[in-house]
Formats: sequence, C-alpha cells, structure tokens
Amino acid sequence: MQTYNNTQLDDIASIKYDNRWNHCEGRQIAMHSIHAYPAKFPPFIASEAFSYAAEEGVAVNCVADVFCGCGTVALESKIRNIPFWGCDINPVAVMITKAKVSEYSANKLEGYYQKSIVCFNLFRNEIKCDELYFGANERLKYWFDMATYCDLFALKKAIYCCVTEENYLNCFLCIFSSILKTASRWLQKSIKPQVDPNKRISSVIDLYKRQYKKVLSASNEVSSIAETCDAEIRIEQRNILKGSINKTFDLIVTSPPYVTSYEYADLHQLSSLWLDYSKDYRSLRKGSIGSAYNTVDVDENSLALNSTGRNIVSELQEKKAPKSKIKSIARYYSNMESVIYKCYRMINPGGMALFVIGDSESGGVRLENSKHLIESMTNSGFHDIKIGKRTIQKSMCVPFRDNKGKFTKTDNSHNEIYHEEYIISGRRI
Repeated sequence: MQTYNNTQLDDIASIKYDNRWNHCEGRQIAMHSIHAYPAKFPPFIASEAFSYAAEEGVAVNCVADVFCGCGTVALESKIRNIPFWGCDINPVAVMITKAKVSEYSANKLEGYYQKSIVCFNLFRNEIKCDELYFGANERLKYWFDMATYCDLFALKKAIYCCVTEENYLNCFLCIFSSILKTASRWLQKSIKPQVDPNKRISSVIDLYKRQYKKVLSASNEVSSIAETCDAEIRIEQRNILKGSINKTFDLIVTSPPYVTSYEYADLHQLSSLWLDYSKDYRSLRKGSIGSAYNTVDVDENSLALNSTGRNIVSELQEKKAPKSKIKSIARYYSNMESVIYKCYRMINPGGMALFVIGDSESGGVRLENSKHLIESMTNSGFHDIKIGKRTIQKSMCVPFRDNKGKFTKTDNSHNEIYHEEYIISGRRI
C-alpha cells in the first residue's frame, strides 16, 4: 500500500499491483458461495483487511460494511467473533447475509428439510396447475414454464408451513432463492436478464436437494471453524444515505457500487418476486446508488461535486453523452461523497475505513471512481490515505462481455470491462 496525498491524485493509474490483494491462498469457506451474487466481494480481500488493519495499529473490536451485499465481510467478522453491523438497500442481499451468519443445528436443519420434502409432495399433488399458473405474476410467467412454476409454488408453501423458527426459515428461503435462476429460462452466467430459449430446465426438487446438502455442509464447516461465536452480528435493510447511524466502529470494510453499476433490482427480480419483497421488482430500483433510473429530479450542473466529479461530468457534457447518462453519473458522485462523509463520522478515533473500488468507462470518458473516492475521503477528514491495486483475473472476471452480457476472453463486441481494482484505506485521527 502506498501513501497518497492531494498532489499525487493524477498518478493513481500508475500505481503498481500489490500482491497482498492479488492472490488468494487456500480455499474459501463454502458458506461464502451458498447463493450467487453479481460482483461478489472476494472473501480473501475481506480476510486480508483484518490483518492489514491490525498491522496498521487498529484495534478491531467492531466492524461495519455499509454496502454489505451478500455478507462477505459479515461472515469474516463472525468467524473471528468480532461484532458486526451492516446494511444494504436490497432485501435479497439482506436475506442472503442473514442466512450466512446465523447459527444452525445440523439436526434441526435435517428435520426441517425432511418435513419440507413431505409437504412439497402433498402440496404438489393438490395444486390445480392450470388455474394457479393463469393467475400468476406475469413477470414470473415470463421466466418459468407452468410445471416449474407450480413446483416452486408448492416448495415455497412447504417451507413456510414446515419451518417455524425465524433464522431457519430465512435459511431455507435462501436455499429456495438460490435455485430460481437455474430453474428458470434465465441465460446462465449472463449479467443481463434474458431468456435462453434452448435451456434445459432442471427439476426443482433435485435442485432443492442439492442446494440443501451444500448449505448443510457449509454450516457444519462454519461450526467447526468458529466453535464459539457470541459476537452480535446485525444486518439491516436500509439506504445508507437515509437517517443517522447511532453506532461507531473501529473498521469499515466495504465495496461501493460502481458509477455504471449493475441494476441489482433487475438481477434479483426472481427472488424479489417469489419472496414477496415487491409485486413489481422495478420499484426496488428507487434509492439504489448507481442506478440509472433515479435521475428525474437531478440537475447535474447544480450538484456540489468535488473537483474530480465536476471534471468527469464536464467531459461527458463536452462529448455530448446522453443527458440521462450524465444525470445518473452526477448523482452517483454526489451520493458517494455523502457516503464517504457518513463513513468518516461512523469511525472511532484511531479507526480505519477500507474501500474496494475500480474505475470504469462511459462514452469514451474514463470514470475515475478511485480518484473521486480519494478526494472525497480527503475532503471528509480522512488522514493517512493509502492505496493498493489488484488485478481481476480469476473465475468469470475476464476482460470482455459478449452482446448477451456473458463474460468472455475474446473481444468480439468491444465491450471492455474493468479488470483492476483499488484498495483504498484512510484513518480517523
């Protein structure tokens, strides 16, 4: 990690890769992967953040993540028995995180699972499928054929009828949620929500059985690693920009959404609709930082942006980028400045915040998210700002996307994605 100051902001792109943040040693615990999540925070970075903070002299007794996503930092805090608080605006993310960090008895999991299988068979035989499917949500009918829809309906009903304890119910709903895309017409491994007309749909109950076994094994593994965990792990569904946080922390570890972010409401629409978080998944876009749909009341020329934000907006205007795009990007930078200021106020004296973020591009303009974040940190009062860089080169993180949104190693569509990220830390004196 290299120390940076205001005069060095323009040199960020030249920083060398830091192997500390670039290589994962060993296998991650299985609980991290019980539910797919786009742009998931790498577990080894969350783990390394604890070591880095300790080396920097931070006594970490409480941790937060203001964009907790699917709970990677929360789970790493749990296995270290460190109190954690996290929030996310996305109800699906909150559900997944709570499932990951809850305590389970293997015997209770198995008992609830066996009951749910029996109930599923009973309910499935009772369903009048034609009538049920006719009255189904139109968006769900778009993604699921009639037989699959009825199987899922019966399974969901079985889970609600058989699982009586709140944390176990959330766990089984997470299992249910995790099989939805595979059971649907959704194009596998695609970022964009689109139908695969040739997809072979797997049996719902087979998917459920396989995923249950995975969660049971993951839970047993966590129990063996963290035999005693009495630290409070609290997760809230909330917009970090709204209201005050009446807690302070020694360490904040978070990965903010990108300026050209995924539309998480769209990507999680199957779970949101099936789990009754919304009758229309599009309503969940509201308030999401980085969403392109929250620009109606934005005047990009009147927002009080820092110099990096203003320069980016000006360059987009000069290149005559679409008005809606400029508004969306301007609002993102304004929101992130507010988030950074709030994070500073949440940190105890001597504490640290660590952000993971990458730059991106729109209409030929480089969106310097890292530079904007560092300037926001400086303006908010952070000291001892340090920055490292890692390359994204594992799994699906390859340099290009095809026209269907799938990641690819070949540049056939010229849709280049980011392939490096910055790890930026700052202290509160």
